[in-house]
Amino acid sequence: MSAPNLACVASNRPVRPAVADAALLRIGRAATAALYDELALDPKPGLVSFVDAGSHHDMDARTFMRSLFSLRHYFPCIAALGAQAASFFLLEQAGLAAETRMLKATQGVNTHRGAIFSLGLLCASSGWLLANEKPLSPGAIQERLLSQWGDALVQRCGHGSISNGQSAARLFGLRSAGEEASLGFPVLFNTAVPVLRASLRQGLDVRSARIEALFHIIAHLDDTNLAHRGGLAGLRYAQQAARDFLGAGGAARADGMAHAQSIHQAFVARHLSPGGAADILAAACWVMKVCKGFP
Repeated sequence: MSAPNLACVASNRPVRPAVADAALLRIGRAATAALYDELALDPKPGLVSFVDAGSHHDMDARTFMRSLFSLRHYFPCIAALGAQAASFFLLEQAGLAAETRMLKATQGVNTHRGAIFSLGLLCASSGWLLANEKPLSPGAIQERLLSQWGDALVQRCGHGSISNGQSAARLFGLRSAGEEASLGFPVLFNTAVPVLRASLRQGLDVRSARIEALFHIIAHLDDTNLAHRGGLAGLRYAQQAARDFLGAGGAARADGMAHAQSIHQAFVARHLSPGGAADILAAACWVMKVCKGFP
């Protein structure tokens, strides 16, 4: 893969000299790798993997791979924008351009719109930290996101085009993905990352640790993808199924993968797909890759 030209960012200000292109590439490529990690994980309730298409009829793993290829330059570029302390408007324009490329690659199928938004913001926050010679840690990334672009994210909530997820959030009184971002991704930083880290420290293999984290995310997140597909009843069903899985021992149980597979089949039968949870899991995988002191 050839290195992207980081001059592609929509700003006339140069990246601060202290930030090497290689560091921004590392941040961005970790995002693409984290999205691949999420895709490759199996079994995931209702979600696309290399094994099957889950609850989806318009996409499969090949669709996701085309999407990932189209996004390979976006994440380093938005990290560079963050290093410049670019305005939220410029971040949003970069995200919209990436979304256009994604939809062209997938022939109109939305595979990674949520990840473009969430992982893009996280990469931008990390870019700022690198530019200011600050260590990358979950707390520092969250704090920088809120202090640099938090007000703009609050203002963004309730404005602009309305997605299926936003419509479901309004209909059922749920917290939308935009609101989750405006609060600094609490499910990511307070649930997903701690669970993933603790699971690995307790000796679970990487696959089991990610499955464990995913079910914790499903149990806690107002996943508007689930609400859009199954209404409030579908969301609550999914959350209860996740809590039951964890209460029975989760991925650490000897038959944990078989239990997860049965839940996957139940989600498919109900056409449920926790796409929001998948985005948070990918973000947690990214945090584990880029933060110092993490495995």
